[in-house]
Amino acid sequence: MSKRLLVIEDSKSIAAVIGKMASSLGFDITYATSFAEVKALIGNDEKFFCATVDYSLPDALNGEVIPFVIQNDIPSIVMTGHMDDTIHKKILNLPIIDYVTKENSQAFHYLLRVLNGQLENSKISVLVVDDSITAGNHVAQLLTRRNFTVFKADDSRTALQVLNEHPEIKMAIIQERPHMNGVELTQNIRKSLVSEDLIIIGISGADRNFQAARFIKSGANDFLKKPFCQEEFYCRVMHNIEKLKYIEEIKATANNDYLTGLFNRRHFVDRSTHLIENLNHANNSYMFIVLQIDRFKKINDYYGYATGDQTLLELAELLIEHFKGDLIARLGGAEFGLLIASKDAYNIESRLKSVLNIVQEKTIKLEKSNLKFTISIGGGVIEKKVPVKALFKSASEALKKVVTNGGDNMVLNGLDD
Repeated sequence: MSKRLLVIEDSKSIAAVIGKMASSLGFDITYATSFAEVKALIGNDEKFFCATVDYSLPDALNGEVIPFVIQNDIPSIVMTGHMDDTIHKKILNLPIIDYVTKENSQAFHYLLRVLNGQLENSKISVLVVDDSITAGNHVAQLLTRRNFTVFKADDSRTALQVLNEHPEIKMAIIQERPHMNGVELTQNIRKSLVSEDLIIIGISGADRNFQAARFIKSGANDFLKKPFCQEEFYCRVMHNIEKLKYIEEIKATANNDYLTGLFNRRHFVDRSTHLIENLNHANNSYMFIVLQIDRFKKINDYYGYATGDQTLLELAELLIEHFKGDLIARLGGAEFGLLIASKDAYNIESRLKSVLNIVQEKTIKLEKSNLKFTISIGGGVIEKKVPVKALFKSASEALKKVVTNGGDNMVLNGLDD
């Protein structure tokens, strides 16, 4: 569902530029050229995700439209062609998303980043750590205004617990106070979460000139000295989030299969090696599995590579559905790898049988015909810490037995007959 953007702008050319940019992000645009039009739209119970608001309109020369839009619960980005100290102070005293001066193309590029952030930030969780309720709430409000999902903690112990329970958190903003050692908390976080996993911004009102260096050297990505400017806060948050997204894109390119989005073979081996070193056999049973689509070359040769790709995607989706939370990879060609955990090894066997049966009943509808396919599964229970190379060898041998006997079955070592 597209988000509705209200563009309040009396210049047709500027409104067209904003509308074109916003449309490229997927916004549904509604235009207003005067305060009177804005009142009419909002009076008709029109709902908007956010608005760009021209500071000076023909019937509202001094920004009167801005508080009206905000009071109607529409997050607002102020657009202004003129900025002086009076206007600057007036704008920043209002709970706006941001402001943009209509000076040049770079300003509109910044607006594009802000609009995109309003769409994407809801997917990003941020932890605010501060033992002052007032200060912590202020930072949380600034983040909420930018559409982030916010968690709060008032001490180091709670902060570490929240990070452990919510791995989706991508940024921590840590306040250094007399009763809370932010530098020490940063050091503890970095024992398990590197900067590519979690952005840390330190904040301190201490007069010590070396406090910024202490935070950075302890693992923080950035630092703000109190009292900080709201604009600088947003700029630093935006810069660090964009940097993290860029790193994640690079990692995804390096670690994921281009077609299915699953991990690739290299990353599967790396992750499996790490996980096997830390398996807790007291609480779970584990299986290492290699499976493949039977006679996949014939599917490609007869139906074409597009159909082959569709078959791979269908199987990938099925594996994700049945083994959510487990390690899944496309190893190459039509071969997939899984490292599966469960309280009971027989539960894993049952889930694998279910996938086998679902594939047997599955039909891929094509333009001129339908395609049915089968899979073969080989693997076994991981009894102890062994090299991944040995697990691959054992699983591949089990898979070979299935394929030799015609496929469409499975062989799992380590289970009682």
